[in-house]
Amino acid sequence: MITAIPDNYPALVKRAATEFGSIEAIKDGNISLTYTELSEQIDLCAAALVASGIKPGDRVAVWAPNTWEWVVAGLAVLNAGAVMVPVNTRFKGREAAYVLRKAEVKLLFTVVGFLGNDYVADLRKSGEEIESLQEIIVLRGEHTEGTVPFQSFLERSDENYLNQVRTQSKHVKGDDLGLIMFTSGTTGLPKGVMVQQGPILRGFAHYARELSIRTGDRMLIINPFFHAFGFNGAITPCLMHGATMLPNPVFDVVDVLQRIQDDRITVLPGPPAIFQSLINSGRLAEFDTTSLRSALTGAASVPVETVVAMREQLGFEVVITAYGMTETHGLVTICSADDPPELVATTSGKALPGIEIRLVDDNGIDVELGTPGELLVRGFCVMSGYLDDPEQTKEAIDEDGWLKTGDICVMDANGYIDITDRKKDMFINGGFNAYPAEIEQMMLDHPDIGQVAVIGVPDDRLGEVGAAFIVPTPSSEPNVKQILEWCREQMANYKVPRYYWVIDSLPLNPSNKVLKTDLREMAKNLTNGT
Repeated sequence: MITAIPDNYPALVKRAATEFGSIEAIKDGNISLTYTELSEQIDLCAAALVASGIKPGDRVAVWAPNTWEWVVAGLAVLNAGAVMVPVNTRFKGREAAYVLRKAEVKLLFTVVGFLGNDYVADLRKSGEEIESLQEIIVLRGEHTEGTVPFQSFLERSDENYLNQVRTQSKHVKGDDLGLIMFTSGTTGLPKGVMVQQGPILRGFAHYARELSIRTGDRMLIINPFFHAFGFNGAITPCLMHGATMLPNPVFDVVDVLQRIQDDRITVLPGPPAIFQSLINSGRLAEFDTTSLRSALTGAASVPVETVVAMREQLGFEVVITAYGMTETHGLVTICSADDPPELVATTSGKALPGIEIRLVDDNGIDVELGTPGELLVRGFCVMSGYLDDPEQTKEAIDEDGWLKTGDICVMDANGYIDITDRKKDMFINGGFNAYPAEIEQMMLDHPDIGQVAVIGVPDDRLGEVGAAFIVPTPSSEPNVKQILEWCREQMANYKVPRYYWVIDSLPLNPSNKVLKTDLREMAKNLTNGT
């Protein structure tokens, strides 16, 4: 009989080793570990942390791409009772130094050579002082002077330290601070979100059930581990149900299609851009994707056409959508596995049990059903606050416990929400609020448009106007004048983009969300003629 899912990660790892011991836990290149072996490696790494002077509550960072070593190191930090600080793999040395210093990190796990980067050298070249940092462990790649190779680090473990870890791990509780996850910093310096272990496991146990994850499933994990969609939404459900993790460090369409075929992938979570890229690649017919069964998408507005194509072209039986953010431990709403396809395609589901949601206008007054409003969230999922920043915390969470998400939604009578846009992405054209995600979804109906991203750009007369960046479908050559006329026929004039540019691909961040900050810079140069 399979036991209940615990409220902390050390207990979850032990449960996985007991319930799924001989099942393959992770496969990364030539490395394959069963759940028993994974648990042993995590214990070994945790014991080495203790031997290195790491105590419960200390902060340990992981700055590395999706690899088996990341899983071992990250879970070992929690197993030792310490706090994990995942670091964005796109960060440069100065940005990473800010995070390490802000979180007072004592030990850093990192790599050398990922995408040609040398994170250790970048950190040192930044010239930033990190007084708390005592040691750097190189998980993969050539170590340099002043760093320690991962295998040498593991050799610090012995039976005494292993026993100490086993004792310490039993004292870890669900309301303990487990991670400090830094936001992307699109509105300023990255903010450290204080994340507890229990709320992640409570929310993502529900997520795993709706995603229909089964023992022996094989999940390709493209979502970066440093992100809530990767750690909370991929590693965690695999541990819960005995699925195999297959880390994927860099998204490449052909490589992913090859892996789906060769590794017989059954479960694939990811933002819409991942699935849109696969669908629009023009290469689907060359690969066998019949093993695919379950998909979850979210982290951005999801066009109806994408959900339909995921079923019809990629062959998924289960496609569900969900919504969450780092400040809500990664999850707020989710569709049910038995929801009709049209509901999944047009909403991000309803609130999980134990979570309340409401939509309000700019004055904080609840809006009527079917009317756009900012989403507020209250319940077990809400963060305890931002690290060492009570003012930002107070600004985000009111005295009644409602978290302001900054996302604009519409809610139906059954509590299902449709994310229409980020409040900050909205632009005002001649006094009318224009929501890029709504415009993008309409534009995807055009047969020549494979992907599109819309932003607002300054205009002397109207304040702001829309600018559309278009990625063609494989067989098309979009005519921007024709698309402009089509848009005028399909939508209100204040929504119709003024500018149209055809590009090969949209810029994506490590979480595969469209980088609208980059598009704004591109638009600035293009409209200025540079």
